[in-house]
Amino acid sequence: MDHQPGSRGEIRDFLTSRRARITPAQAGLPAGTRRRVAGLRREEVAVLAGVSTEWYTRLEKGHIAGVSEAVLDAVARALRLDDDERAHLFDLARSSRSATRTATRRKDVEVPARVQWLLDSMTMSSAFVRNGRTDIVAGNPLARALFAPMYDSTTVDGRGRPNIARYVFLDPGAQDFFVDWDAACVATAALLRSEAGREPHDRALRELVGELSTLSPDFRSRWAAHDVLTHHDGVKQLQHPEAGHLELAFQSLDLHLSDRAVHDLVIYTAEPGTPSEDRLELLAILSAA
Repeated sequence: MDHQPGSRGEIRDFLTSRRARITPAQAGLPAGTRRRVAGLRREEVAVLAGVSTEWYTRLEKGHIAGVSEAVLDAVARALRLDDDERAHLFDLARSSRSATRTATRRKDVEVPARVQWLLDSMTMSSAFVRNGRTDIVAGNPLARALFAPMYDSTTVDGRGRPNIARYVFLDPGAQDFFVDWDAACVATAALLRSEAGREPHDRALRELVGELSTLSPDFRSRWAAHDVLTHHDGVKQLQHPEAGHLELAFQSLDLHLSDRAVHDLVIYTAEPGTPSEDRLELLAILSAA
């Protein structure tokens, strides 16, 4: 299994994994007998997409550079890709056409002062800015207080900057902090997989994936699933060392800081009138003091 992003194997494994999850019945095809695969055969995907079996086989082997958007759309429909998976397929195609194949060290985007002002103005919500590698590059005082276990973790970088993926997979305390740690693992690996499709030549991302693959069997298994996620929002339960149990709604919003690098503004809030609101308000008071 190729743990590093940016190879033909990435395209092969992604398409193969999506094909394997669709049964003939789901695709409206007869199941037949003597099936050696649980999901669809290559020739069945080719029929659904309106292309030849030879052509689809070549595509699944990673030869995606010259494929038109119309054909990619047809393959996405045949494989029943959701919006995030479709975007990932198009990212893989775009990356394969890139002139460079050399991993480069991308310079981190500086967070403008106006963004920090925005974060600091949110006194009753935890708000932080996350890049595609899941580094937390800016946050407000309540984010620092809410995610204190992450900020205080030995997994932070030399600048004291937390990385969500490193904390989730490499700090044993994460299993206590995230009530549904398994869901956090799945989402975090999927966020990184989407970034790998967008930026397969990012050296820092490759190093992060290599580190997590080497040190965490949990990451390896979830990375191998080839699940992708562009935005992550919903309800999360945390077990905070000071505030206790918190059930918070969170929302991820696009934050345009550069033409290339992806950044999200992630906001955590509590439902009004709940114990979690009282506990979050207590953290806000402590963080302000």
